[in-house]
Amino acid sequence: MSENLVLDPTAERAPATRTRLARPESLDGQTIGLLDISKPRGDVFLDEIERQLVERGAKVQRYKKPTFSKPAPVDLRHEIATQCTLVIEALAD
Repeated sequence: MSENLVLDPTAERAPATRTRLARPESLDGQTIGLLDISKPRGDVFLDEIERQLVERGAKVQRYKKPTFSKPAPVDLRHEIATQCTLVIEALAD
């Protein structure tokens, strides 16, 4: 896997260093969380992603942040982390 630098905009003064996780070989048996960050039309994007994942037999869980201007609340992040093996986050306008 090639190495990529991912910057976290919430910590501009001290960027966090994180190792990128390997992609799963298959979606079989995965629970995929779709996180709508509450930007306009993010739900439209996720509706299409969900449709395509379900067609392929994936199990999908939907989540939504209260506002796009702040990080997801701790309880929401915990819920996603304990219920999902993969996450797709919607960014749209």
